[in-house]
Amino acid sequence: MTDSARRPELLVAWILAAAVTAVDQLTKSLAVIRLSDGAVDVVWTLKFRLTYNTGMAFGAGSSLGPVIAVGAFVIVMALARSVSRQPRLVYRIAVGTLVGGATGNLLDRIFRSPGVLRGAVVDFIDFGWFPVFNIADIAINVGAGLLILTVFLDSRRGRSSRESGIDDR
Repeated sequence: MTDSARRPELLVAWILAAAVTAVDQLTKSLAVIRLSDGAVDVVWTLKFRLTYNTGMAFGAGSSLGPVIAVGAFVIVMALARSVSRQPRLVYRIAVGTLVGGATGNLLDRIFRSPGVLRGAVVDFIDFGWFPVFNIADIAINVGAGLLILTVFLDSRRGRSSRESGIDDR
């Protein structure tokens, strides 16, 4: 496939990343505005409850904010570079989703209190029996799952091609 034929697929990754980042930041802004007075029960055990996470997933490593921010930036850059070299649309969707989620949380770490690279990530989706999370966290997990699935399917395809003697190139 030529580079010009891949551009629409590449554009999909960047539009998806921008959309995920925008929705994440919008929902976090709404959460900060609307939930500062307390939690809102939604349905069953689901409630919207404002929390701030200075650590990693599930609140672990709360003193590692700057390390997490730098690590997230490096991962976003590596994924962004890889997307143009991968011809599969599902890979680009996975990367777009991952980059959007990581960027959403990275923006919190850069711009939210207590300061640059030490900012707390806004979390607000609470099931009561699972750690509180946000839209960016959902996107990161969906993107990572798609990426793992893509790699798994590609490795199976390559293995079956080698076993049948078909050259996949």
